[in-house]
Amino acid sequence: MRQIQIAIDGPASAGKSTIAKILATDLNFVYVDTGAMYRAVTYAALSAKVDINDEAQVVALLPKLKISFAPSVDGQKVFLNDVEITEEIRSTAVTANVSAVSAYGPVRTAMVDLQREIALQGGVVMDGRDIGTTVLPNAEVKIFLIASVKERAARRFKENQAKGMPETLAEIEAAVEKRDYLDSHREISPLKKAEDAVELDTTGLSIPDVVNVAKDIIHDQVVK
Repeated sequence: MRQIQIAIDGPASAGKSTIAKILATDLNFVYVDTGAMYRAVTYAALSAKVDINDEAQVVALLPKLKISFAPSVDGQKVFLNDVEITEEIRSTAVTANVSAVSAYGPVRTAMVDLQREIALQGGVVMDGRDIGTTVLPNAEVKIFLIASVKERAARRFKENQAKGMPETLAEIEAAVEKRDYLDSHREISPLKKAEDAVELDTTGLSIPDVVNVAKDIIHDQVVK
């Protein structure tokens, strides 16, 4: 397949990262985890104990942050200033605050610049909430994943239990609902489906099923 750009958007825990990673591996493309970038900034702000609601304080941290990725046998690792934070950025605290941080204009500008720089060479699968609408508006393939709140919360709960994280299902469901609202109502680059994106409802589907449907969508978009 030629070196195209594939944008995968959707709400929290719709399966974006899981599907994007598999597609990137199967297509021999580069996977760009944009959500991890915003989570890393959020984690840095929480760790520095700055006021998440104070844009100036959060933005002031940006020049001090180096976000990087590295592949491993266990999947992609995320690093902040060369310290691994792969598990830490998936905490409920980060999930509850990442929407506020990612809504700040300077934060989005810095992350989008980095994402576009990576995507310039083509052959990338990038997932997030505004990839098809803002980051890569000219991507050859755009897929918008959705799933019910209950199913998305159950997925996150199962993942957290496996990692020994203590959050209850009710807490996670509330966090997912809050994240949906904040993401879709933020002023800058809100979560929404691009006009030319293909919607894929993952509720009740297995991961292999979703991957197969996504591959069909990619094939149809590329050859049309």
